Amino acid sequence: MYAVWTGFFKTVVTGQQGSEQVTGFHMAGEMIGFDGIDGDRHEVDAVALEDSQVCVIPFANLQMLAQTMLSLQKQVLRWMSREIVNDHSAMLRLGSMNAEERLTAFLLDLARRLQAHGFSGYSVLLRMSRQEIGSYLGVTLETVSRAFSKLQAAGLLFVSQRQILIADAAGLRQRLER
Repeated sequence: MYAVWTGFFKTVVTGQQGSEQVTGFHMAGEMIGFDGIDGDRHEVDAVALEDSQVCVIPFANLQMLAQTMLSLQKQVLRWMSREIVNDHSAMLRLGSMNAEERLTAFLLDLARRLQAHGFSGYSVLLRMSRQEIGSYLGVTLETVSRAFSKLQAAGLLFVSQRQILIADAAGLRQRLER
């Protein structure tokens, strides 16, 4: 297991022809590596998107400590539960939302996670490229750019390269409720 100490990571699966599929984005305060528990082998690669540090936690050690410390056991279960919920949310985005809704849900989720870790929930510096966002959301780079433009034209957010200012979070949420 890896606890992200500082920085930002993307997790990717590489296809047989070398194509990358982004499976997630992880920030300081989050865990990476749950995919390796079952088979003792990680199925995804983690790539730092900026200068980053992780704390390596051997799973056997974590498991042993969790058996003796109930509070740690509860925290490990919370992390696993959060991972499952995030996976379900990603499947929902891919299966039932159009591109603009996918980007909206992604931005709201990212802002929520940043805010939970003590950062601004309205001013978001994207550590990932639009291409990486598109890979994660299952849409093309051009579609991501068009969706950003539509949301900006509607006055819901302001975009300046990688800096996003969420001007109307309630309006963004309303777009998901239609």
